[in-house]
Amino acid sequence: MSAISGQADPIEDYLAALTAALHGPARIKARMIEELGGGLADTVAAYTGEGMAYQHAAHRAVAEFGTLDELVPSCQRELTIAQARHTARAVALTAPFLAACWYLAWSTDHDQPWRLPHLAQLLAVHLAGVAGVAAVLAAATLAVTGTLARRLPTPHQLPRAVAWTGTTASVAMAVATLALVTASVLATNWPLLAFAGALAAASHAVMAAPARACRHCAARLPAM
Repeated sequence: MSAISGQADPIEDYLAALTAALHGPARIKARMIEELGGGLADTVAAYTGEGMAYQHAAHRAVAEFGTLDELVPSCQRELTIAQARHTARAVALTAPFLAACWYLAWSTDHDQPWRLPHLAQLLAVHLAGVAGVAAVLAAATLAVTGTLARRLPTPHQLPRAVAWTGTTASVAMAVATLALVTASVLATNWPLLAFAGALAAASHAVMAAPARACRHCAARLPAM
């Protein structure tokens, strides 16, 4: 594609505006923009091959593809589902670490004189349970948006549910980290609790960014 010197390229302007309007996984978004750009280039080439001037052909191709208001909702929906899958995968992959936190917290001695470490362990276990439920929901999300998506429509509110499920799990593991670190300071068998706290912190780090990105994408979906 080439524009007349000194004139704006309608195709480049269109793709730039579309890129700015969409939010989602960078790689999938780049591929989407590239595919749309390829379609526009093919349309322009067809028109210029018939003798139409480039500027006229570019404007006509853009008009045929539709306005941003028409195109953005469907593209954003696709990107949001992709981000929801990424978030669900991050939550599901942390499930073994959450189970490890549960085991390590309860494998420490319970007859110690300090009450705070025991309470911290209980808090960490309950919070890990919350994150475990989130992992089960995440696995279900991967199934619904994967092979089952060919047979069943993806629920409109699913990305928002995944976003807040991931957020809940992330917050739970952050609090669990604090509880386990506090317990490790006062517990006699502190290395196990410290290690459990490190696992909880790692789980939080894995979940936090995808959950935040999923909330950002879901917020851009039109209300039904």
